[in-house]
Amino acid sequence: MSTESATVGEDAVDTEKAAAKETPDTQADGTTPANPAGGGRPSVSRTFRRAGFAVLVVLALGATATAAVFGLQLRDAKAVESAAREASDVARQYAVTLTSVGADLESDFAAVLDGATGEFEKMYAESSEQLRQLLIDNQAQAEGVVVESGIKSATPTKVEVLLFIDQSVTNALVPEPRLDRSRVVMTMELVDGRWLASQADLP
Repeated sequence: MSTESATVGEDAVDTEKAAAKETPDTQADGTTPANPAGGGRPSVSRTFRRAGFAVLVVLALGATATAAVFGLQLRDAKAVESAAREASDVARQYAVTLTSVGADLESDFAAVLDGATGEFEKMYAESSEQLRQLLIDNQAQAEGVVVESGIKSATPTKVEVLLFIDQSVTNALVPEPRLDRSRVVMTMELVDGRWLASQADLP
């Protein structure tokens, strides 16, 4: 083998070693090779697609939560509105029962107690005997009429109703009807599916 052939062989070996030492990210000319397998960082368009999808998911969850909150608020508002309407109707009827007495006192008193609850029922029951005797002694009769009413406060189970009542009263000393006007705040409570009066105040 000649000296020239040996030199050429050594140069070829040195060239292959130099090529093997180059990193996969950088070619000999300093450029980054293409990634034919699609590895490495995701493309810009793919990143934006993923970000857009995440935003849509967040917006959808937010809209669902907002709709749920509004739905609960609407349901609660309807429940309060329904309770106020029902309690007001019962309070108006009960106010007439409470302020009207006739010849049949037993029936009148029983009707009042039937529509009462709590402390108001207890108080009326305790004073009913004395009141009955007072009405009998004075031959008193009365008829109440609700002139106007409004809701003072309301929850699904408790409603305060403001009532304006005209009561026509007669007795043995004053046979001609006398008109008494009063304002009553009646508290109605939902007990076993019935609206009952738990308090009646004269503000």
